[in-house]
Order: sequence, then structure tokens, then C-alpha cells
Amino acid sequence: MAQTPRKLFEDVGDQPKAQAAPGGIDRAPRGARGAIRLWLMGIFALVAVMIAVGGMTRLTDSGLSITEWAPVTGALPPLSEAAWQVEFDKYRQIPEYQLQNKGMSLSEFQFIYWWEWGHRQLGRVIGLVWGAGFLFFWATKRIPAGWTPRLLLLGGLGGLQGAIGWWMVSSGLREGMLDVASYRLATHLGLAFVIFGFLAWYMFLLGRSEADLMQARRAAEPKLFGMGTGLMHFAFLQILLGALVAGIDAGRAFPTWPLMGDGFLPPDPFMITPIWRNFFEDAGLVQFIHRMSGYLLFIFAIVVWLRSRRSPNTQTRFAFNVVLGVMFLQMVIGIMTVLYSAPVHIAIVHQIGAVVLWVVILRARYLARYPLAQSIRGSAA
Repeated sequence: MAQTPRKLFEDVGDQPKAQAAPGGIDRAPRGARGAIRLWLMGIFALVAVMIAVGGMTRLTDSGLSITEWAPVTGALPPLSEAAWQVEFDKYRQIPEYQLQNKGMSLSEFQFIYWWEWGHRQLGRVIGLVWGAGFLFFWATKRIPAGWTPRLLLLGGLGGLQGAIGWWMVSSGLREGMLDVASYRLATHLGLAFVIFGFLAWYMFLLGRSEADLMQARRAAEPKLFGMGTGLMHFAFLQILLGALVAGIDAGRAFPTWPLMGDGFLPPDPFMITPIWRNFFEDAGLVQFIHRMSGYLLFIFAIVVWLRSRRSPNTQTRFAFNVVLGVMFLQMVIGIMTVLYSAPVHIAIVHQIGAVVLWVVILRARYLARYPLAQSIRGSAA
């Protein structure tokens, strides 16, 4: 039987079509996204505190006060005088005590012990907060599509960080060592910033609906996003170099600026053999590299900032203004740290400044990828 051709605008049928409720697609994910974002914000705050406490642990030479890795039983500190004496006796067996702190009193040992115990305890708390939160959201099926692997990644990196922490501490317990190996300290701090970065990025993403992010991506600025990514990587390298400086107390080696002592270069920068060890163990050379990298990072930040001035988005331009301002402030604090031979109160501000700088760079990069909607006049919608 021949079929009658249908007209182009012919009605398909008389039955009205079912209409989706307004916002129905985003409604369930929005609630889950908000709750998960709050959970990640709590972890974010804990990680920020842990980075600061880790810095204080290093600056007070407390990192080797606990000589064993006991993830479960170590949660309880010594609760009696006898227990304190046992821990002190263990510490007196390692080179740091025998070569550097011989004659230390029990009360002095307790001071450094509490810093290291607090640092490890924060790690346990973060693990528990992550584990409890993930199990709750997974069991109640509130994790948005595609987010389970991301949240598992955070837990995996957290577990890896604990193992690397002990790998770092164990290097300082060996014969002839007074501190942990600087490259292991850099690995430990670097992974902390990686975790911090993932947390910040996920929080930014969860602050808006998937539909909003898809719409925003159409207005993305790929060139500025790429330059922001480069700035992020460069800042991460500078953070690692800072960890190498902290690992050997190189910040106290040359309390002069802009010269290092009487010259541009530190004296005798390659005296250690084999030569590659100088890049990790020679205080003058390590500080010099950190200085030069800081100058180059600031210059590149200016280049990125100049490119951001061409952005049509007000909020994106402001975010890169913040990056340049924090970068300048961090450089000034770094110079003050050197001039005053890295006292604890200035050095810890410098480390906290690195955390702030890291977050504002990530925020600016995020807005280059997902700009906020704004009115024709340029104000955010």
C-alpha cells in the first residue's frame, strides 16, 4: 500500500507530550553537589592546617621525634611518665639526638614530640573524614555521575601521602643523618599541594551545575587557560625548590639580598662530589636556584597578567589581578625570610603564602576555562 507523504509541518498527533519539570535534570545532582562540596571544603581546611603544621614541624626540627610508623596505635600519645621515657629512649638512639641534641631534657623532647604527633594526628583525622564522607555519599547514592573516581582519587592520594611521609622520616633515622632527605621532603610537600589542588578544583566545579559549566565552557579562553596552566606548573616547581631549601636550612645560609654574600653567585657552589649532590645539599646553590626561579616565575606572572587584561570577562581579569598581587607579596616575604635568616614566624608565613598563591592561581585558571556569566555592561550576572 502506498503511503501518503507527510507534510513538513504536519502535526504528529493529538496527544500532548509529557513535559519535564523545570530544573528536573539538575535537581538531584544539585543537592548532592552542594553537600559533597561542603564535605570537600572541610577536608580542604584540614589539609591547609596540616600543611602549616607540617611547616612548623620542620622549622622546629620536630620531624624525627617519633621514630616508628604506627598508623593505628600511634594515635594515642604517651599517657604516663614511663611511656614518655620509652619514647625518649627511642629518640636518643638516632643520630639527630646523638650528634645535635645530646643532653636534651625530657620536657624539651616533649615539645618537639607534640608537633610531630599533631602533624600525624591531622593526617589520621583527614583520612577518617574522607572515609566517612565517601561511604555516606556512596551508600546513599548521592554521588553525581562521573564523580566516584575523582573522590576515590583523593582517598588514594591521601593514603599514598601517609606512606611517603614515613618514607621521608625514615631517611632521617639512618647513620649520619641529622634531618630527613631534602628530596623526600620535597616529594612529601609536593604531593600535599597536589591533593590541595585537586580539592580546590573540585570545589570550584561543584559550586556550579553541570549545565552552567557546559554553557560557560563555550565562552572559555583557551590561550589564557593554557598560560594559567603553565603558571600553575611553574609555581609548583618553585614550591618544590622551596622544600629543598627548607630541607637543608638553606634559607639561613646567605642573609643578604640581592647579592649572595659578596657576589651574584654563591661561593664554591660545586664543591660536593658527585656534582649532582650539590643541587640538593649545597645550601648556597639550592638557595640561589630558588631565588632565580622566583624571579623568573614573577616575570612569567606579569606576562600572563598582561594577557589577562585582554579578557572580556571582569571576574577573570580580577582573578589574575589577585594572582599578581599575591605573587608580589610572596616575593617580598621571601626576601624578608632570607634577610632575617628564616626565623620561624616569617618562614611559616612564607609557606602559608605559597598555599594562598597556589589557590588563587587555580582560581584564575578555572575562570579562564569556565568564566562566570556577566551582563553586557560587564558586571557578573
